[in-house]
Amino acid sequence: MAEYKVAKSPAILVSLGLGSCVGVALYEPTKKIGGLAHVMLPDSSLSGKKDFNPGKFADTAIDMMIQDMVKIGVDPKRLTGKIAGGAQMFQIKSDSSIMQIGRRNVEAVKSKLALLNIKILSEDVEGNYGRTIEFNCETGELTIRTIGHGIKKI
Repeated sequence: MAEYKVAKSPAILVSLGLGSCVGVALYEPTKKIGGLAHVMLPDSSLSGKKDFNPGKFADTAIDMMIQDMVKIGVDPKRLTGKIAGGAQMFQIKSDSSIMQIGRRNVEAVKSKLALLNIKILSEDVEGNYGRTIEFNCETGELTIRTIGHGIKKI
């Protein structure tokens, strides 16, 4: 939670218990290098601290993950993305977007990836259930496990 990792094949990266958080998987298929971030909040401006965890926010986690991927040989122009999560875990009677953190996280991740010209190949987002995801650095496949909604590969 609130972290990111990068790895080369044959590694499998795992992120447990995505609720309103969004899992962002980035992949470079020719070198079989992947990255997986577990983003909790949409924007680092929400942090009250100067010295915050960059893995916690969509805007900083994706940048840091790409920097680490470049260090091990990735050309950022070859990256593609897959995303999952961003659920609304609790019923809220307000239409205020402030309380819809899952949706705001998904929008922030999509905006950041679009800004970086990284195409989202597939997604499994929103809903009202949690997810655990596994990203296979050999195949680029993202496996999504849910309670009550089965297993999905995207």
